[in-house]
Amino acid sequence: MTILNIPDSGKTSPDYAPSPDQATTTLAAQSRNSWWTSRRFQPRLWPTLAAVLLVPLFISAGQWQWDKAAGKARLQNVLEARGQEAALSMPTTTIDAESLRYRKIVAHGHFEPQYQVLIDNQMYRAQAGYHVITPLRLEGSEIRVLVNRGWVPASADHSQVPTVITPMGSVDVLGMAVVPSSRFFVLGKDKVQTSSTNSTNSEWQRVWQNLDLGRYGKAVGFPIQPVVLQLDANSMAGGFAREWPRPDDRRQTNLGYALQWWSFAATTVVLWLVLNFRKPA
Repeated sequence: MTILNIPDSGKTSPDYAPSPDQATTTLAAQSRNSWWTSRRFQPRLWPTLAAVLLVPLFISAGQWQWDKAAGKARLQNVLEARGQEAALSMPTTTIDAESLRYRKIVAHGHFEPQYQVLIDNQMYRAQAGYHVITPLRLEGSEIRVLVNRGWVPASADHSQVPTVITPMGSVDVLGMAVVPSSRFFVLGKDKVQTSSTNSTNSEWQRVWQNLDLGRYGKAVGFPIQPVVLQLDANSMAGGFAREWPRPDDRRQTNLGYALQWWSFAATTVVLWLVLNFRKPA
């Protein structure tokens, strides 16, 4: 009778040593386990204070950009919906701006070029220039509405203001009503002279950094509608280059910034956790 002697399977035979790859993997796993087991979560003062300050800041900045993108999307939806409606006649009495936002408007009257302004630092196809803003006195009324007639190029010598030709007599204006922003970043104050409708207007400031309807109304001294008409591309009322930006322009950029700020917040949390796992003293 032959007896088979089987070695104990729980013992490692020297003839079956681990391969180099297996040994490396085992050592790496042991090293990771050793790193975590040898440390305790002990929050430090300065990393904690930094995280408490930075994380809410990053989250708020991301939410702000997200809200800007959402607001642009809502305005674009309003424009597309109201763009399908028939054009309205511009009222000859002061109206609420929001009731006309992004509506097609027809206005009849005559331009007053003596109160015309050029809005500086306007880009069109990578070239600097101005937007031409001309008040239109509504027929049978003392109220004016400002018309953005489009973009004109700036000269190489920026101190030379371009000459703008304005139609004389009665004109019919077709455009879209927009509500100008009331928040601006201004490098310096525009030197706007207050004028009356009966003056020669010799000191009128022709170039402005921004279009502020409140300041404009005080400067001219006559009532104006709280909207600006962006002259339609097909209008013959003395227009210039007219490729008006969409309300949702750069919306994707805002979304990208929001994700970027939120990733900063997540990274700060991870760094805070790593920095606060320490070996016991």
